[in-house]
Amino acid sequence: MAVEWSKVLLNVMKSGNVIIGSRRTLKAIKKGEVKVVVLASNCPDEVKKAVAESGVRMVEFPGIGVDLGTLCGKPFSVAALAILDEKSAEMFTEVA
Repeated sequence: MAVEWSKVLLNVMKSGNVIIGSRRTLKAIKKGEVKVVVLASNCPDEVKKAVAESGVRMVEFPGIGVDLGTLCGKPFSVAALAILDEKSAEMFTEVA
């Protein structure tokens, strides 16, 4: 059964085990802290490429960065966010 993005992102944001922003996400990947990366559909290609080359699992959010930011409770566009713990990462296996 598929789970809604809004529910998953709300739970992940409450957990506090998330990094918002493409620069911060890429830094966390280099440190080996990231389990899953969520990318907005309009995320810059260079960020997508860097995440893909890292081998970290990517999940593409179906909306643009403004939509992702809104669901994360932020008043700005979010191109990428990193999930840092395994429990939160598992929630993204059933997102539709």
